[in-house]
Amino acid sequence: MQTYVTVYVSSDGTKASEVTRKLLQLGFEATFGNHEFIYDWEGKDASASKVLEFVDQVQAALRGTGCLLHFTTVM
Repeated sequence: MQTYVTVYVSSDGTKASEVTRKLLQLGFEATFGNHEFIYDWEGKDASASKVLEFVDQVQAALRGTGCLLHFTTVM
């Protein structure tokens, strides 16, 4: 299972490079295509509640950056 995140940065917010650094620290990998980042759940507990907890973590890490986030999790 993978969680993809599309990030919309604000010109008045945190630099995209800083947002990227924070997402990489959370375990995301940068990617090309329809989404900017992917988190692979292989070998991890990927229940619906764990995915929601992870999304909460991402939101907390990016609080105050001015970013809008769109998450997609697929099996």
